[in-house]
Amino acid sequence: MNDLVRQHTALSESDLEWLHLLVSEWQLLSDLSFADLVLWVPTLDGTRYVSVAQMRPNTGPTSYQDDMIGHLVPRGRRPLLDAALDEGRIVREGDPEWREEVPVRVESIPVRREGRVLGVIARNTNLLTVRTPSRLELTYLQSASDLAQMIAAGTFPFPGEAVDMDSSPRAGDGLIRLDADGIVQYASPNALSAYHRLGLAADLVGQHLGQITAELAPSRGPVDEALVKLASGYAPREAEVEGNGGVIQLRAIPLKPKGTRIGSLVLLRDVTELRRRERELITKDATIREIHHRVKNNLQTVAALLRLQARRMDSDQGREALNEAVRRVGSIAIVHETLSQNLDERVEFDEIADRVIAMVAEISPGKVTCRRNGRFGILDAEVATPLSMVLTEILQNALEHAFAQGEQGTVEVTAVRGEPRADARLLITVQDDGRGLPEGFDPQRAGNLGLQIVRTLVEGELGGTFDMLPGGRRGTKVVLDIPVQPQK
Repeated sequence: MNDLVRQHTALSESDLEWLHLLVSEWQLLSDLSFADLVLWVPTLDGTRYVSVAQMRPNTGPTSYQDDMIGHLVPRGRRPLLDAALDEGRIVREGDPEWREEVPVRVESIPVRREGRVLGVIARNTNLLTVRTPSRLELTYLQSASDLAQMIAAGTFPFPGEAVDMDSSPRAGDGLIRLDADGIVQYASPNALSAYHRLGLAADLVGQHLGQITAELAPSRGPVDEALVKLASGYAPREAEVEGNGGVIQLRAIPLKPKGTRIGSLVLLRDVTELRRRERELITKDATIREIHHRVKNNLQTVAALLRLQARRMDSDQGREALNEAVRRVGSIAIVHETLSQNLDERVEFDEIADRVIAMVAEISPGKVTCRRNGRFGILDAEVATPLSMVLTEILQNALEHAFAQGEQGTVEVTAVRGEPRADARLLITVQDDGRGLPEGFDPQRAGNLGLQIVRTLVEGELGGTFDMLPGGRRGTKVVLDIPVQPQK
């Protein structure tokens, strides 16, 4: 709609915002009218109309099989549009039109804002299935007529009350019509069922909806008064009411077709099961985060015990082996700590990589510089945990074997994430400028525990490949190529 309005019309940005507000609300008008709606706006030169938005009803058959958005119509071809635009009134004159052997009643509703008519809504009703209307349909049509008059007067939609139609109740979910005193004139079957869920045992018709609602959802203090006013429809508001184990979502729409409130529409939806599932998910999320938090704490306890044991070791070789185990346990603890702070089982691995690099770099403080280039991105937990251990082993191996005691050097970790598609891959390179590989060294057969861990995790758990190569003039280059899920 933005492009069409800016390209073809002279409407300002504030006018465009009003049209957006209208379009966010007009599903209600379409459903209450059992009719298609098309919004026509006059072009910049005033010789044509351009259709910028369209809505089909959920309550009846459509009268337009094709998409009308973007169509241009010359002035004079549709007299009802001209009359509504020029005279600023709802136009209903004329015989039904025939479209593909379907009779269609056409009405035009001017869209007014601050005294100016911005465009015209063409309301098109398919008459093929017309029959004697029920009480519900009569209430729908009367409410639609009131809303149409409010649109023509510029009092609907309500400024500053943008509605999310995906979550807001719709006419088919449940509808209650109130008079000016808040007394129920009509309640649809779905609306009555929703109030029965709250514990109502009687009928709603003839009852004061605000008082009944406050009694079914007891609270204390000023909240009672606010709930009474909301359910009485005095102002456009949304709220949820909970009582007797049920939850309903309410939306009040004051009806002021001639400037004075004659009553209200209350749309409502039974959201009891939805809220129950949401609470279950919140509980499960909290439980999962708590599990990760406890696993992290337990791993840190294990690392502390290993560190304490290492200090009591007389053998340098045994002490170093325990310190390596401390770093391995610590890398897993970092992943679980990150997972304990997330709502899902995915982590931003760049932060984990930086913490692993800092942890491993402590074995040669001030001598070897470690840094990261590129981004790992978001990874699933089942990838992040083994990858953190692999990164720990490779860095630990480089710092221990690539440089002599006190020698200065650099270890650089580079991550390149492939295109976000189903077969995306993550290429990781760890390059050092140390002494290089020994003569005849074969990384696929080397028996040291660290490389065995790397091979097992990369090829077994991650389904990737691992290789160690000479780093050019000097040093060693480790290359990891692993498949990853696309980032969301």
